[in-house]
Amino acid sequence: MTFLNNILKTFLGDKAEKDVSKIRPFVAEINQIQQQFQDISNDELRNKTQNLKNIISQSRFHIDEEIKILEVKIEDSTDFEDKEKLYLEIDSLEENADQIIKKKLDEILPETFAVVKETARRFKDNSFIEVSATNYDRLLSANHDYIELRGSKAIWKNHWDAAGKPITWDMVHYDVQLIGGIALHQGKIAEMQTGEGKTLVATLPVFLNALTGKGVHLVTVNDYLAKRDSAWMAPLFQFHGLSVDCIDYYRPNSEERRNAYLADITYGTNNEFGFDYLRDNMAHRPEDLVQRKHHYSIVDEVDSVLIDDARTPLIISGPTPEGDRHEFNQLKPQVSELVSKQKSLLSGLLSEAKIKIKEGDNEEGGKILYTVFRGLPKNKALIKYLSEEGIKQLLQKNENFYMQDNNRNMHIIDAELYFIIDEKNNQIDLTEKGTELLSSKSNDANLFILPDIGSEIAIIESEGLEPKKEAKKKELLFKDFNIKSERIHSMNQLLKAYTLFEKDIEYVVIDNKVMIVDEQTGRIMEGRRYSDGLHQAIEAKENVKIEAATQTFATVTLQNYFRMYQKLSGMTGTAVTEAGEFWEIYKLDVIEIPTNRPIARRDENDLIYKTKREKYNAVINEVTELSNKGRPVLIGTTSVEISELLSKTLTIRKVKHNVLNAKLHKKEADIVAEAGNPGIVTIATNMAGRGTDIKLSKSVINSGGLAIVGTERHDSRRVDRQLRGRSGRQGDPGSSQFFVSLEDNLMRLFGSERVAKVMDKMGLEEGEVIQHSMMTKSIERAQKKVEENNFGIRKRLLEYDDVMNSQREVIYKRRRNALSGDRLKLDIANMLYDTCEDIVTRNKSSNDFKNFEFEIISNFSVTAPIKLKQFEDLDVESLVTDLYSFLLNFYQNKTKSNSKIAFSVIKNVHENPGNKFERIVVPFSDGVKSINVVTDLKKAYESKGEKLVDDFERNISLAFIDDIWKTHLRKMDELKQSVQLAVHEQKDPLLIYKFESFELFKEMINQLNRDTLSFLIKGSLPSQNESAIQEAKQTKKSENFATQKDEILNTDQVAAKNRNIGAGASYNNTKVETIVREKPKIGRNEKVTIKNIKDGTSKKIKFKQAEILISKGEWVLVD
Repeated sequence: MTFLNNILKTFLGDKAEKDVSKIRPFVAEINQIQQQFQDISNDELRNKTQNLKNIISQSRFHIDEEIKILEVKIEDSTDFEDKEKLYLEIDSLEENADQIIKKKLDEILPETFAVVKETARRFKDNSFIEVSATNYDRLLSANHDYIELRGSKAIWKNHWDAAGKPITWDMVHYDVQLIGGIALHQGKIAEMQTGEGKTLVATLPVFLNALTGKGVHLVTVNDYLAKRDSAWMAPLFQFHGLSVDCIDYYRPNSEERRNAYLADITYGTNNEFGFDYLRDNMAHRPEDLVQRKHHYSIVDEVDSVLIDDARTPLIISGPTPEGDRHEFNQLKPQVSELVSKQKSLLSGLLSEAKIKIKEGDNEEGGKILYTVFRGLPKNKALIKYLSEEGIKQLLQKNENFYMQDNNRNMHIIDAELYFIIDEKNNQIDLTEKGTELLSSKSNDANLFILPDIGSEIAIIESEGLEPKKEAKKKELLFKDFNIKSERIHSMNQLLKAYTLFEKDIEYVVIDNKVMIVDEQTGRIMEGRRYSDGLHQAIEAKENVKIEAATQTFATVTLQNYFRMYQKLSGMTGTAVTEAGEFWEIYKLDVIEIPTNRPIARRDENDLIYKTKREKYNAVINEVTELSNKGRPVLIGTTSVEISELLSKTLTIRKVKHNVLNAKLHKKEADIVAEAGNPGIVTIATNMAGRGTDIKLSKSVINSGGLAIVGTERHDSRRVDRQLRGRSGRQGDPGSSQFFVSLEDNLMRLFGSERVAKVMDKMGLEEGEVIQHSMMTKSIERAQKKVEENNFGIRKRLLEYDDVMNSQREVIYKRRRNALSGDRLKLDIANMLYDTCEDIVTRNKSSNDFKNFEFEIISNFSVTAPIKLKQFEDLDVESLVTDLYSFLLNFYQNKTKSNSKIAFSVIKNVHENPGNKFERIVVPFSDGVKSINVVTDLKKAYESKGEKLVDDFERNISLAFIDDIWKTHLRKMDELKQSVQLAVHEQKDPLLIYKFESFELFKEMINQLNRDTLSFLIKGSLPSQNESAIQEAKQTKKSENFATQKDEILNTDQVAAKNRNIGAGASYNNTKVETIVREKPKIGRNEKVTIKNIKDGTSKKIKFKQAEILISKGEWVLVD
């Protein structure tokens, strides 16, 4: 493949060189303008910024004038269709304005970048800069000691504090940084090597895009970097009158955080930006909103945010009824015993396999060996045995044999096991033997066996019971099904916790809490929990408090959050290996920015050993030798366990060292600062300070620079590149070397077949090593396999979330309209029209006038304005128009009446000298339930009650949207789980999910429209007594909401969980029976009628669609 790429580059040219060659002319122009700016005064340089702002605002001035005219027309218009057209016209003008500004920014880019570069030069060359003081200077001087006022002058010093670290400005943008800045402005990803100054590069596009006044977001991976960078770069922006803030300093929903978003430039972490978006869409007052429209974002360490974190949705959740009810503690002893029995069984089988193979019986020995591998692939004795000559190949030969013909003979292997483990897909399946063992521990033989819902319902219905008794029996059946489903699921999650998730590798226990360790960086992921009950299972295993389950109130993936920005760009040192994913998902192109100085680091070929023991001995010897030479060494590990093992060994060798891992992450800054000193050894779990540089002294540079020693190849090539990139900063010397063994996870799962053959043919003895470029490339191919698999998982997750996102956009847009009130009346009119259309269409198709009348009376409390003859003679469109016109007129009259009634009460309250109320609570009722509406007393009085009616519409709309949306989210979660069963029928679960979710959403919107309109039309003041009106007291919200990032299982794992449940259901009957069809066969495309057993509603759909609904147990087939 590399050879082919080289040929293509020869004929077509190198992409990186082409990208950079297009940008270089801008660099020359920027430098030329910056040379001219050196002759102007400080005040003149500052005035350039205001001139640039004026150019941008003037470019869209004519559009702003047109929008103002349209807004006046909207105020004057009473026709809803005209209003809708005018709103659409405003939206179109805003899009045109965005395009005009985009072109204008491209035009002023050279001058703007030159202003920033010249400002940086003046701060570097002068200890202070004197300018005429502005009001903004005076405001800043009150809080920042780097600005001093002397009469009419402001003195800007070139030294300040950056998040606790004193700095003196010493940087000026060099040419490759200008190239990076242009790439970022163009909405691309700039790949820049470690030490090339990405933080400074970002100042260029940030400054340019902030001139629009729409806000620029700079996203970092942790709050330390957000606070440091916002303080470090702030004077460069503030000198020119631009405001800078960081959201991570302030509480969510606070006034301070709202002001941070109003700043021209806002720094913050990816999590907080995403959570603020979700919180905004749960707000109940316009003043609770913090974010503006998503204009432009630069993501620092873009691969970490948009790739690594992309599979973990942001979730705001709250307490759910019976959330603390679970069976983990009750099931734990049984599962623990099951795992113990399997381990004992397989230890004996492994010994037997070794004897058989030694005696030359490879057929039987290989079969037993594969059984052990299916049962416990992470068994250390097994892993060690597989590193012996020819054993790995024997295992692979047996695996290929039993997996052929769609696993036809796999039951032979699995017969002796209690459960089987698929380590590659991180899933586990309980066998029949395991189910029998678990059931034998209780009095109930069917404890882990699901009832067959379809046949059980048929039996109940054939008994001819009274409707109430029949419903009661069905209710008990469904309750039993749900309890057993939950029990089987809990048991499967416990099995995973015991066999696939290891303490100090996948997670750590700190302060009696299970905390996930990021596999990419080794950092603890605060607030993140495994989803689907897995985290609770691990908590049960570790004997810590099991946290209660929660209900999702709002959720979004980082992928869909960042795709909301009008323009998105990013920077990192490692993006090229994921360039395909960046383009396919985000439409982001990756540009490789050349280094300021050539890289002098030596990257050696990997050293490959047979066993981990040999490998670690070699690592210790290498590190000891390098340290004695006075070179600092950075050891990269993949887990806390390995870092601690190496630390103990180095302590025995009396080699001075520091350890940086998930348990010691708080010492990161101190450890990284010391890592460049002579002879210092630093052990890090692939984290090694993203966003920080290891700086070297002259003596270290002379002795060969920083040495990187990798103890294992990571699943992802860019993580290895990230580790290598810690060395060779700004042309410094250095070296990198990876040590690999056939027992490493990557090699065991994906890469060892080719390497094992080579080592076997060479007949290597213990301790001998292979080092060759062919071996290194073989390992990189294995990494590519993992990357492709991980990309598939992330893409699949996104495809599911895209379905949710399309629904989320509709609901959140309606919610925003309700919150602002601008387009709420138009939304209400559209709801009314849609509801009229739904009622007419359904009843006209069935020619059911009686039901038509009933629905109008029950929903709107008015008699149907259409008589039987009209209903029969008129077409659907005419009926809809007549009904809509009547109900709209009725509603408008009702609101006027409510205004008058309310005003008579409000008037008395307002004019009463004893009342000092500002905001009041007014109760409204539809005769069934009551909702309190908060309004401004003075405004309600001055508008003669109209403000109260507007607040009534807003409050009711928000209340019903939030209530129905939460229920819908729960249904969507359940649907996502249930559709995975479709894999048994060789169907794509995603397609079924899309179809079913559309039906669910349509039903939800219809219900939302009806419920909202019903209350709006029926709702009125229950009492016209002023004593019913009370003062609205300002109370702080004490909502019990939690923010978290769920570690999502991929769809294969979810499917496996459902297969387990399905398998459990089949174990209750092992004898062969002759099946006799009792009813005629139904074709998959035949139309059938199904009935909902809960509310009695019926619908006619194709049988293939009905099967899915019937399988959930909520619908039954009607003859």
